[in-house]
Amino acid sequence: MERMTDEARAVIAALDGPAMLARTCEWAAINSGTRNLAGLARMAALLADAFAVLPGETRLMEPAPVDTVGTDGKVAALSHGRHLYLAVRPDAPVQMLFTGHMDTVYPADHPFQAVTHRSDGTVNGPGVADMKGGLCVLLAALAAIERDPDAARLGYAVVINSDEETGSLSSSALLAEAARGKVAALTYEPALPDGTLAGARGGTGNFSIVVRGRAAHAGRNAEEGRNAIVAAAAIAVRLAEARGDGLSVNPARIDGGGPNNVVPDLAVLRVNFRPRDPAAIARAETTVRDAIASIGSEHDVHIALHGSFNRPPKPMDAGSERLFATVAEAGGALGLPIAWRATGGVCDGNNIAAAGVPVVDTMGVRGGAIHSAEEFLIADSLVERAALSILTIRRIIARGHA
Repeated sequence: MERMTDEARAVIAALDGPAMLARTCEWAAINSGTRNLAGLARMAALLADAFAVLPGETRLMEPAPVDTVGTDGKVAALSHGRHLYLAVRPDAPVQMLFTGHMDTVYPADHPFQAVTHRSDGTVNGPGVADMKGGLCVLLAALAAIERDPDAARLGYAVVINSDEETGSLSSSALLAEAARGKVAALTYEPALPDGTLAGARGGTGNFSIVVRGRAAHAGRNAEEGRNAIVAAAAIAVRLAEARGDGLSVNPARIDGGGPNNVVPDLAVLRVNFRPRDPAAIARAETTVRDAIASIGSEHDVHIALHGSFNRPPKPMDAGSERLFATVAEAGGALGLPIAWRATGGVCDGNNIAAAGVPVVDTMGVRGGAIHSAEEFLIADSLVERAALSILTIRRIIARGHA
């Protein structure tokens, strides 16, 4: 453990930990599951008020149109909440991007709704780590930076989207635009309980494959039917066999079918791909295309493909290594060892890296058990991680780059 510097002590002393924790708990008490549009609207309004303490113009941006495939195989528009966007000093010499998300994985009717303070110094609650706590860290860090003498040299954009947990489909264009011209980006997903950060990430792609066959009586004239469930299952097996060599494939669900005495004429296969690199994406695309063509012909069914690889893989390139080194240097000033490791999870850091901007995407609180009813944050990490951001940003301002 390194010794804390005087700079770090001063930064920590100026942060109000109890106020940060109270705000985290207030925000976590608001259900803002991705599909809970009323809850997201309430959350967006609170965030807009809170981030209004920063200079610049805060706006709530309309989501881009997104389509979804229903269980009936039909394509329909999918509604999303608005996204918060803040631009500060766009003409300053050093430009950064800061991102987070207001949505959680817990829908409005989920039983996990309450925040509980535990005796071990952790707080259990929906979104406390992922990422209501991270949003509080971000706000506290930027508010502190605005009090710095060198703040005028820093310009930045803040994007807090409403759909990260479902792939950022309605906010990806906003993220890409906000990333333009930035020297570095910080995203406030939670770190692991021991403070380890995510380094390289794989990518992801989500697809719905709609299979339309022909209905028939299962006893009287089954041979005249074309079984969509069987064809969808055959595609699922073919795709699953493609896993390996940097590609994970998860056929997750088949919707469709009906009474036992009817040959099913509709099935919708949902499948997720996790490619490690662009070569794995190309192989997956070829596999999907070939499976649809061959199985469509073998089973005499019509097959339509919907979806995309919406988050490219995020490698550790030279730019990201420099930015991680800057974060590690800031951690050293705080007496914190900063380590990172590759992960198969994805987030908006993937999109930002694809825009050519170095990004560290786990600058939020230390916590764990995210996406479960055991989700927790380590309360002391609110101040700790805000200080880590402040010291990192100060170094980027001083150098003009990561």
